[in-house]
Amino acid sequence: MARRYDPERRQRIIDAAIRVVADQGIGGLSHRTVAAEADVPLGSTTYHFSTLDELVVAALRQANENGSAFFAERLDGGGDLAADVARAIGEWIARERRWVEVEYELYLAALRRPALRPVAAEWGREFVERLTARTDPVTAKALVALVDGICLQVLLTGADYDEEYAREALSRVVRAP
Repeated sequence: MARRYDPERRQRIIDAAIRVVADQGIGGLSHRTVAAEADVPLGSTTYHFSTLDELVVAALRQANENGSAFFAERLDGGGDLAADVARAIGEWIARERRWVEVEYELYLAALRRPALRPVAAEWGREFVERLTARTDPVTAKALVALVDGICLQVLLTGADYDEEYAREALSRVVRAP
C-alpha cells in the first residue's frame, strides 16, 4: 500500500489536541483521544509526537502564537496603555473565552510538566517585549503578572470581566513610582 502524503497532518493533530483540551481538559489528552479527534491513525500521532509532552508543547506554542498575535493587533499603538490593555483583555475573553481557557490550562500544565516550562515562559517574555515598546521593563513585567491574575480570576470564578476595574488596576501599575 502506498503511503499517502499529508503535509497538513501534523497541524491537524495539534488542532485536535487543542480541541480535546477544550472539551475534556488536559486530563483527557492522550495520543488515542487526539488521533480519534483528528481522524488519523494512532501511529500518526506517535510518529509526529513521540511523547504526550511533545504534543502539549506544540499545542501550547500554538496557543502562545495566537495570544501574541491577538495582543499585537491591539497594543502596538500609543495612548493610554492601561486602557488599551484592559480593552484587549475584555475583547480576548469576550470573543474567545473557550480559547482563553484552553490557553491557560495548557500554560498551567507546566506546573507538573517541566518540559512545558520553557514554552510557558515564552508567552510572558513576548508580552513583556511588546509592552516595553510603551513602558519600562519592570512595569511591563508587573503588567503581565496582573493580566494573568485578572484573567485567571475571571476564568476560575466565572465572573464577568470588569474592564473598568482592570483599567484602574493596570493604571496603578503604570503610574507607580
